[in-house]
Amino acid sequence: MPYKKSTAREYFESICIAVILALFVRTFVVQAFKIPTGSMENNLLIGDHLLVNKFVHAPTTTRLERMLLPIDPIRRGDIVVFKYPEDPERDFIKRVIGLPGESVELRNKKVYIDGTPLDEPYVQFLIPPDEDGASDFDVRVQYGPVTVPEDHYFMMGDNRDNSQDSRYWGFLPRDYVKGRALFVYFSFGEDGGGLPGPLGGIRWSRMLHQIH
Repeated sequence: MPYKKSTAREYFESICIAVILALFVRTFVVQAFKIPTGSMENNLLIGDHLLVNKFVHAPTTTRLERMLLPIDPIRRGDIVVFKYPEDPERDFIKRVIGLPGESVELRNKKVYIDGTPLDEPYVQFLIPPDEDGASDFDVRVQYGPVTVPEDHYFMMGDNRDNSQDSRYWGFLPRDYVKGRALFVYFSFGEDGGGLPGPLGGIRWSRMLHQIH
């Protein structure tokens, strides 16, 4: 007589497999992240909940891995979650501005890469460059030039006057990158949809908002 598993054992094994798969996805593929500050406004808002692709920027050690795995290089403009260099237990999110070997400079809040002005339609300023009377020693106004070291990146927030980024703590090591932000799966804030009760703060229009 062929052996037949009991229904309880089949349920138990199915649950174990589901838990293992969920842990694998959580550890290696995607991560949830909540925006805690306004440093990426108006692209990302306080209260946005994101999914982060941890696999796309995973480090590879061989050419074969790079050929077979769907892994992309880190590009300028990518919005990535990373370990904060001054406290690796904390996660930060910023935009990649300077790539390894490039010269980065700010002149009157304008970013220059290797001497060429960078087109940044996503940037927001609390005070426009032509109205800001801050000192030239203020890194929000003038910075650099600095050269990005090998295997490092220069990171900046989109809300340039309100972002703790590479202007303050330096370059981001490649192995501190955790993943690239994909989309907003949930958002909650004071400027929500205005519905009564606990649903009033939900920003329905930001659901599944793709991040650029």
